[in-house]
Amino acid sequence: MREAQRRNAGELRIPTLERIATRGQVWARVAAKHGVMNPMPPWKSSLDGICDALDRSGAALPALERRHDEDLMSQALYAGLPAPESQLVALAHSLVARGVIEEEALARRMEAVRARLEAA
Repeated sequence: MREAQRRNAGELRIPTLERIATRGQVWARVAAKHGVMNPMPPWKSSLDGICDALDRSGAALPALERRHDEDLMSQALYAGLPAPESQLVALAHSLVARGVIEEEALARRMEAVRARLEAA
């Protein structure tokens, strides 16, 4: 991705992700609320697998571009989130910015996951 495109991806506002970033639902708080002692969120291994798959295929999001986007967005747009939450949100932002997934589809999926979690 060219530098101008990178800047545009970082400047793109994604309200769904902005809401997530300001909600304060980071793993440390969620784990403490539910008495979980594991410092690593259960979804971290899935995030690592997704990043590995993207790195290997390189078609949707080449590794260097993903890492650059992650650094840029983690420092600028999602600076208030700790790792690995910032990595997760930056990845979602990159995929929406590139048209791999639409923001509305991401929002629907997040709502479905939240509904399942709250039903448990």
